[in-house]
Amino acid sequence: MLLPENTVWLGFIGSLIAGSMTGVGALGVFFIRRLSTSLEDILLSAAAGVMLAASIFSLLLPGIEEASAQGFNASGSVIIVLSGMMLGAAALAIIYRCTPHQHFRKPFPDSDSKALKRIWLFVLAIALHNFPEGMAVGVGFAKGDLENGLTLTLGIGLQNIPEGLAVAISLLAVGYRSAYAFSVAFLTGLIEPVGGLFGAALVSISQPLLPWVLGGAAGAMLFVISDEIIPQTHNRGHEGLATFSLLGGFAVMMYLDTVFA
Repeated sequence: MLLPENTVWLGFIGSLIAGSMTGVGALGVFFIRRLSTSLEDILLSAAAGVMLAASIFSLLLPGIEEASAQGFNASGSVIIVLSGMMLGAAALAIIYRCTPHQHFRKPFPDSDSKALKRIWLFVLAIALHNFPEGMAVGVGFAKGDLENGLTLTLGIGLQNIPEGLAVAISLLAVGYRSAYAFSVAFLTGLIEPVGGLFGAALVSISQPLLPWVLGGAAGAMLFVISDEIIPQTHNRGHEGLATFSLLGGFAVMMYLDTVFA
């Protein structure tokens, strides 16, 4: 078990590592000029599968276990975590509604001033999308379980690789230089340590909040999967590929969580 004074910093460092993997994916912009729509949907669906498994095995189930350890019965433990999940999803939905942004990975048909505005709305959307991922990693360490935190870092980091590539290619497609596209995509990943620090610090202040925060981080990620990624990857004729890619990502994260956590 981790000492309480170490969990905040470990949560920050873990989420920083995971967020930096966005830059690893963005490096592909120097070698790939564009992604086919089918490959793009496959990559993003795999990322969604990793997020889905992480939400269940690394956040919701540990949250229920933590609530039980705090003295709640089985029903109360589940209700607490599910309440946190709904609050997390609702909070992100409100932020999305109140913040003008371009939905995840919609195409940009030209490079005029309107497209320039859309691309920055798109960058904002990615920043919003990355916050709950970082929070999930930070909360994973705040639980005091090093293995769980490392598994979340690895899983979220892996799903950030195709995400970083997709962001960079999108910027390249509207006329930005490769170096600039890489830089912006990399910076979008750095919102994750902000989320990681927030999540870890919140739990360190009050341990009884842990089941709620675990559920909240899961709810925020589930909202992103349902509201952003799945609709995008199922509207261009690649539904079958996207579905099995999501299942593949889910299987990878489930394996990581079972074997290493």
